[in-house]
Amino acid sequence: MMDFDEILAEEQPAFDKTAWAEKKMAERRAVYDLADSAADVIRQDGGKFREYLDIQAKFDRYSVTNALLIQAQMPEATRLKSFDGWKETGASIRKNAKGISILEPGEEYRREDGSVGTSWQMKKVFDISQTTAEPEESPPPEGRQLLKALIHKSPVPIQSTDKMSEGLGALYDHDQQVIFVKKGIDASEVFCFLVKELGHAEIAMRAPGYNRKETDFQAYSASYLLCQKYGVDTSRYVFTSPPSWFREQTTQAVRETLSGIRDTAAAISGRMRYVLEPSAKKQERGR
Repeated sequence: MMDFDEILAEEQPAFDKTAWAEKKMAERRAVYDLADSAADVIRQDGGKFREYLDIQAKFDRYSVTNALLIQAQMPEATRLKSFDGWKETGASIRKNAKGISILEPGEEYRREDGSVGTSWQMKKVFDISQTTAEPEESPPPEGRQLLKALIHKSPVPIQSTDKMSEGLGALYDHDQQVIFVKKGIDASEVFCFLVKELGHAEIAMRAPGYNRKETDFQAYSASYLLCQKYGVDTSRYVFTSPPSWFREQTTQAVRETLSGIRDTAAAISGRMRYVLEPSAKKQERGR
């Protein structure tokens, strides 16, 4: 009698590793091309650039590439999980729902020059609007608590002052390594003014040869992102058209600029969460 393994082998085609690898590579290439197309759009369109910041604010732990992919496929998305992720919550995906393609890190590998790289794989996620799950709304932090979180472990001292130029609410002084804040301004205005200057302080810490004029767009964008994230009024922000130097950047350079904005915002929000999230505060005390 023929062995069962032989029967099974006859019924199933041999696995073609090369074809599988080529298919996965083509999928990744298509996803990267989609992200590049989104980057090309936002460097020319102020409205689309603002939309990108809104998405990065909602998904602040996602990479720049994944934020661009969300914008290209479903900019209105608010909460994303994989098929299995939604299943674990007891929700199911609605019929004919089209997944959003993003990238997730896979295994590490060693390059020919000896350096270590990370392989990236395409992953499908679904927005809560494509599921049977009920939306969850969390009230934004109150103004006082938000300001306490914002100044938590500031990279430079913060001082209030009566002496401030007209129209300025706060100013990072790179020479003195201090942020001056104008006395007597509204709490919501303080947040917007101060978060931008904290952005400048963060950029100055990371980049030698700091130049305020050259980094103002990055600090301005990071401050808008954080105002969006924490429910602070953003009506004062204007993104009519990105600056000329940004419009003239290559796609790769645009990605690097977006990464700088994301990293600046992440450094500030990372400190804020220790005040706003009790579990994070406990972790900090335990260090």
